[in-house]
Amino acid sequence: MIFDKLKKFDIVFDSPEMDCPPVFSSGDVVSGRVAVVLSGETKLDSLKLHAEGFAKVHWTESRSAGSSTAYTQNYSDEVEYLNHREVLLQADNGEATVLHAGRHEFPFSFQLPEETLVTSFEGKHGSIRYWVKVKLHRPWSTVRKLKKEFTVIEPIDINTPTLLAPQAGTKDKMARAWYRNFGQVSVTAKIDRKGYTPGEVIPVFAEFDNSTSRSIVPRAFITQTQTFIARGTMKQKRSVVATLCGDIVGAKSRETWHGRAIKIPPVGPSILQCRIIKVEYLLKVCVDVPGTSKLCLELPLVIGTIPLHPFGSRTSSISSHYSVNLEWLRMAIPEQPEPPPDYSSVVTEEEAEQRNHAAAPQPADDLSGILERPLMAFVQEFRFRPPPVYSEIDPNPQPINMRPRCMTY
Repeated sequence: MIFDKLKKFDIVFDSPEMDCPPVFSSGDVVSGRVAVVLSGETKLDSLKLHAEGFAKVHWTESRSAGSSTAYTQNYSDEVEYLNHREVLLQADNGEATVLHAGRHEFPFSFQLPEETLVTSFEGKHGSIRYWVKVKLHRPWSTVRKLKKEFTVIEPIDINTPTLLAPQAGTKDKMARAWYRNFGQVSVTAKIDRKGYTPGEVIPVFAEFDNSTSRSIVPRAFITQTQTFIARGTMKQKRSVVATLCGDIVGAKSRETWHGRAIKIPPVGPSILQCRIIKVEYLLKVCVDVPGTSKLCLELPLVIGTIPLHPFGSRTSSISSHYSVNLEWLRMAIPEQPEPPPDYSSVVTEEEAEQRNHAAAPQPADDLSGILERPLMAFVQEFRFRPPPVYSEIDPNPQPINMRPRCMTY
């Protein structure tokens, strides 16, 4: 039996780093080898490879058609991003190929599509996955199959005019109770730019004007919204990923934030180019208004993969010094003194009602995968600091023999 002779059957991707799985982008070449280890002489008909990439969504909703009738409505859709086939071994004359005992490797190589792909993702109601599947055919035996996934990251460079533009807004609300007005609360907030990368700190500049007779507590939140779209219907999952709590603002007083810091945890990048799966972020600056619902000001965020270049003239040299952090792939968010609040505690009643009745956006054309696993997405970070600009170098360096020496005692 071939099962007795086939001791190892594996797919190995070529990677520039031994201990780090490879990460690919649109237009990259995916290469590797299929390893077959046999304990004895074996006949093979063929060895075929199939590379695929899909975005897929699926969920169910219960419907009622009357007091005693109920049914389940299924929603699903998919988009294909990759479909490549390759024959690694097959005899020209149709006869089986005889492989001797030992290790045999069959190299493969293919190029990802030049058009923009979508970053790998795992969510509650959908996924975006890429994989290589290999089938081993042998005479008078069942087909032996092997599948291995690989990760795709579509770079999001925050060093663009749109993502470097400051974001600002203002909002106010009247505090009422029993048809009586108690004064107005207003919030004005600003951040330096729209694009950030995981691990960065966002300085929040804000002013809270409390004209009521009660105290208020300002807060800021970073929220993530995953949107899944199928058959014109939308399913969303919202969560709070970071929080910032300010000081109490007394009655008839004003509070100002001069760059209060909120840190972005290791979340996945924004996904904006897939028509059935989207991952979006917001910075929400909120206060509880006495006698009414929350007052929340929303500023859009884009979480990118290429960090801010401190020196624009050296973009190419700086961007080459990044690495993939696998802890971020596993979404290992570090422990925090206080867990983020539930999303429902951040959203106002009016916003919740509007979103529950909001019409679903119309799709465009593309989709692919589903499986309930934690969000998976690589994010790039710098490993080395860039070299100093000329102004950072001492124009009058001291000779080596004139510099002070460290003394040990």
